[in-house]
Amino acid sequence: MQYNKVEICGVNTSKLKVLSEKEKTELLDERLLSTPPVAIERCRMVTVKMAETAVNALKKSFAMLFNYNEKDAIAIREDEDKTDKYEDSLGTYLVKLSNENMNESDNQEVSKLLHMIGDFERIGDHAVNIVESADEIKNKGLSLSDEAKKELTVMIEAVSEILDLSLDAFKNNDLEKAYAVEPLEQVVDMLKLQLKSAHVNRLRKNECTIEMGFVHSDLLTNLERVSDHCSNI
Repeated sequence: MQYNKVEICGVNTSKLKVLSEKEKTELLDERLLSTPPVAIERCRMVTVKMAETAVNALKKSFAMLFNYNEKDAIAIREDEDKTDKYEDSLGTYLVKLSNENMNESDNQEVSKLLHMIGDFERIGDHAVNIVESADEIKNKGLSLSDEAKKELTVMIEAVSEILDLSLDAFKNNDLEKAYAVEPLEQVVDMLKLQLKSAHVNRLRKNECTIEMGFVHSDLLTNLERVSDHCSNI
């Protein structure tokens, strides 16, 4: 379903970006529960904002690995907190909606959204996990080798592409983009194995420390799990 229309279900979508988080969740008016198609559309609108918040936080966290700064770290944690609040508001509303008398199509849409908000919330969590890894690198005086940076950049670019495809597929109900996610997710799985192997080789050659190895492993795991959530979406 396209979201380029100016007005959906009586709400001017061009103004959504300037609404506060409280105002956005207030779009989930319980009086609409008796009209499930309208209530579902409102849920989709709020879920889009949740998704954008989570994806933007994750992309900002990628940059932190190579250029850490406290201001952005705080902003990312705030965005993650927003995704938690979105999940709580949406989850509560969707569960109430599921108790209404709905046709099979609406039931499936509610179920789909309930699953998706969990995946978007986890993407926000991974953004914070990556920030914590970046913080550890900075505070412990660790460093990624030039080769490790190049390898991570390749994996980050692949995950970024999956994120964009998944977000667009959800926002615009674009099946073509949805189908493109799974092959890329498999590429990320392969990259994780290759990068782990390359890092073990660097350890054997004393080109990296054990401590940095733990951080590197955590980063690869977070990136791979983000791609899994995109696949779910």
